[in-house]
Amino acid sequence: MIGRILQGIGSFYTVESEGVSYVCKARGRFRKERITPLIGDMVEFTPADKDDNEGSIDVILPRKNELLRPPLANIDLLFVACASASPEPDLLLIDRLLVRARKAGIEAAVVINKTDLDPETAESIAQQYRLSGYAVYLVCASSGQGIEQLEAAAKGKIIAFAGQSAVGKSSMMNALCPGLNLETGDLSRIERGRHTTRKASLIRREDGYLADTPGFSLLELDTFDPETLKDCYPEFLPYEDGCRFLGCQHLGEPICGVKEAAKEGKISPERLERYGILHEELKEKWGKRYD
Repeated sequence: MIGRILQGIGSFYTVESEGVSYVCKARGRFRKERITPLIGDMVEFTPADKDDNEGSIDVILPRKNELLRPPLANIDLLFVACASASPEPDLLLIDRLLVRARKAGIEAAVVINKTDLDPETAESIAQQYRLSGYAVYLVCASSGQGIEQLEAAAKGKIIAFAGQSAVGKSSMMNALCPGLNLETGDLSRIERGRHTTRKASLIRREDGYLADTPGFSLLELDTFDPETLKDCYPEFLPYEDGCRFLGCQHLGEPICGVKEAAKEGKISPERLERYGILHEELKEKWGKRYD
């Protein structure tokens, strides 16, 4: 049979096929081959029979994409979430997540929750990412504002949420799936290290799936050539013809079309500045030296 992994606990996985859930154990050869089944994987499996109390996952079918943090596969759309306030928005983390999504070939959108707390900051953040070409959703999960737009974006898709702790990812999912009642937590609890969501899982909606993931506040980029980081910023491409040097990194080089676009407000100067921070971080990790 063919199904999709919805949840995993240890070496046991809940696999859904044609609306029926089966508990299956990953075959031992996966461990030998250093392959870890991921939530969202499509698999070939053998269900349990009368003489066996567990089924088995036999084959993991090819993935169209994957993330290891959060651990998910075959995602159609990643909602990268922050809040306008409480906690203070960490836009560098948002950029890291967008870069990871771009590297993994996953479509991403930015969701700004708690817009009622600081509407001005919410709009300022939204403008940065609109200039970057990302869809942006302004949401207040407590009042339901913006949830209808999220529902439209999620229709027929496998959606994942990622972002800072305490920005309201579980609250938004509860709003998207009435009756789900995922546990939510306030900022003071999160700051004491008590995370309310620990395991990633896929939750069936009427039309598609939603994934909730553990909250986190720090995320390093995977190590890759820093010269390719600019390719993860879709807003740079239209202006790179204005760069004097081929392979311009849009940092200290003279005559840079991307820097000029930022000065003119065509792209976000704040995001370009954060790009420089991530570029420097990657340079140190990659071990290259630049003149």
